[in-house]
Amino acid sequence: MFHNLLPLLALCANPVRAQLLQCSANTVGTTYNGTAGSEQQLNSTTIRTVPARDANQGVAVDATHYYSIDNYSITKHHKANGTAIQQWAGSPSGPIIHLDGGTVINGTLFCPHSNYPQSPITSSVETWDVATMQHTHSHSFGIYRGSLTWVDQHPYTGVWYGAFANYDRVQAGQVAPYGLTMNTQLVEFVDGVDWEVARSWIFPEELRQSFSPMSNSGGSFGRDGWLYVAGHDASEVYVMGFPSAGSILTWVATIQAPEIAGQGIAWDRSGLNGTAVTGQTGSLYGISRESREVVEMEAPLQNCTGGLPLQVGRALPPGQFEDVGGD
Repeated sequence: MFHNLLPLLALCANPVRAQLLQCSANTVGTTYNGTAGSEQQLNSTTIRTVPARDANQGVAVDATHYYSIDNYSITKHHKANGTAIQQWAGSPSGPIIHLDGGTVINGTLFCPHSNYPQSPITSSVETWDVATMQHTHSHSFGIYRGSLTWVDQHPYTGVWYGAFANYDRVQAGQVAPYGLTMNTQLVEFVDGVDWEVARSWIFPEELRQSFSPMSNSGGSFGRDGWLYVAGHDASEVYVMGFPSAGSILTWVATIQAPEIAGQGIAWDRSGLNGTAVTGQTGSLYGISRESREVVEMEAPLQNCTGGLPLQVGRALPPGQFEDVGGD
């Protein structure tokens, strides 16, 4: 699909374009292929594990605290020592039924929420003031695209993204799969509009198959501007890129994360000054629901900034036309 990228670097005087092509070269075999095993294989290092009673669905983090999240309870912890200092507690009778991780933006904790595993499938975004841990707002999607499992704001563009998960699993008392995993979609919300979807994508087929019978459970943007996602069970985090054409996300890298088993994840992006941090490592938070622990990991960042558009095909002069085939 793309050929001879490295020689093109010498022809590129524009530094942004040069970064684009170098980024492409660094991820070759994935950006243009997307098959399992062709992506970068990376490793994380566990920094610490901290007991957290609500570490069952996900985690959120800000400059001074992290937040362990269960279906209808959230505990606020001192980041430095893990001490639990405050809890928001819902009720088994609702109205909060199934939270799935979260992200903290300007003192507000945004949590994806659904009525999983009930039918019909409904979703909402719920918010809390992290200073008081009081619930502050709810935006209901009603019956929509699936179960909302994560939301996050891109650290440099300010645009919000999220995922509506669907499942191959047949829930108790039901006869059909809970939406089918292949219908899981990642969405971009309209900037400045209250959770209206602007665009959507699906995951590469082999990644969807690895999610099955569950789905994409977590997502968080790194300090490098790339999107990192997790499944429901695997001890892995996946780096995803947005395509310049079509509707299938690109599978850039797989990071081994042995202390977690899928679920909600959150990068510690505190201290950012508006400039992307690339080619380094950062603190990535996850959970072990089996041991009820929050896990902090040192994980690698990508060597280039996420979100740069990639060239789509090539414009060829007469005499260089290709027979690319097709059905």
